[in-house]
Amino acid sequence: MRFLLLRLLPALFCTVLLLAVAAEYAAARPSHRTADVAYVPATDSAFSAERHLLDVYAPKMQSARPYPVVVFIHGGNWNSGSKSLYSFVGRRLAKQGVVAVVINYRLSPQVRVPQMADDCARAVVWTQQHIGEYGGDPARIFLMGHSAGGGLAALLATDDNLFRRWGLAQNPVRGTILDDAAGLDMYDYLRKMQYPNDRQYLTAFGPDPAKWRQVSAMHHLTAQTPPFLMFVGGKTYPSISSSSAQFRDQLTKLGHTPYYQVLPGKKHIPMVLQLYWQHNIIYQKLLPFVGARSGDEK
Repeated sequence: MRFLLLRLLPALFCTVLLLAVAAEYAAARPSHRTADVAYVPATDSAFSAERHLLDVYAPKMQSARPYPVVVFIHGGNWNSGSKSLYSFVGRRLAKQGVVAVVINYRLSPQVRVPQMADDCARAVVWTQQHIGEYGGDPARIFLMGHSAGGGLAALLATDDNLFRRWGLAQNPVRGTILDDAAGLDMYDYLRKMQYPNDRQYLTAFGPDPAKWRQVSAMHHLTAQTPPFLMFVGGKTYPSISSSSAQFRDQLTKLGHTPYYQVLPGKKHIPMVLQLYWQHNIIYQKLLPFVGARSGDEK
């Protein structure tokens, strides 16, 4: 019964999100969406016509100063998920004076996590090069991710090599918002294999412990790591609770002061569904973090 429930959860999650998306389009929003922009050239040998796409949500209100930018990376257990399910995130951010970039990336089993991280890095590189065309500030790029997307966002913020390979001398990420992030230390997680069905993750992460460490943000933290906001569900999975606390503690040891909040009673999926509501706690903390001006909110 428990295994059947675990198999049904992704479908239930998608159903709830689709209902949210339908409700979203029932009313006009003060934002403009540019959909299905390719962030990898079609001539690239790795190009995926479905997965190498992003949507940009920009405030309709003109501003004398470019808006801060948030790149949102969806979750889905590294093997599912789509930007189309998260239009509500893009629209809520744009409504509050942020240019939002909601991305797709390739998934398991077609690729493994290093290739997913590379896709996300290329989306951020595209953002830095082009976001000025949408009213965004290329000098104020922040990341946000839920679940597996949170782990990828943390990795991009901490591993400068992901950007050096694409010609950037400096990591363009100015800060990261983690929403019940998974995969912050898969090196530790996969060595222990302490939960039922943990071997499923070898499809996405491969059999090599050196690769697990490479894609674990925990092992790239330094004193120069950009700031983090961290939100954890009070009733989320134990592995997310423990790895998030360890991530916070390691940041603190390195001299950082990450914002860290446990949201009582919240399970893993509601941690992202709450982003449907404009005034939830994550947006309340995110807006000053990225430098969105209160006057931009409409």
